[in-house]
Amino acid sequence: VQLQASGGGLVQAGGSLRLSCEISGRTETLNRYSMGWFRQAPGKEREFVALIKWSGGTEHYAASVKGRFTVSKDNTENIVYLQMNSLKPEDTAVYYCAVDRTGYYRLMTIRSAFENWGKGTQVTVSS
Repeated sequence: VQLQASGGGLVQAGGSLRLSCEISGRTETLNRYSMGWFRQAPGKEREFVALIKWSGGTEHYAASVKGRFTVSKDNTENIVYLQMNSLKPEDTAVYYCAVDRTGYYRLMTIRSAFENWGKGTQVTVSS
């Protein structure tokens, strides 16, 4: 599958953004996958943000975003969303989506479990 993240931008602290991850290619096996969101700030490691299992819709969040971010999916359009509310300057990063091809069978939040990284989208939160 191929992934393309979009929806980033510049927003003031306390504001909201919704990111989209469009999935294309061989989507007939999506039911076995988890779709993850990661982010990477300048000078820092890429870190897990959230994931959703395509089958069943189980969600999982990093502690730093829980209660502020919501991950969801559109089964018809094959799009994964990341709704980000109450944004903070420390949320500033490039956001990426990626796929865990065996996510149906496990819950993994480490970068190495994910692949097919799309081009990221920049989110900048001003104070």
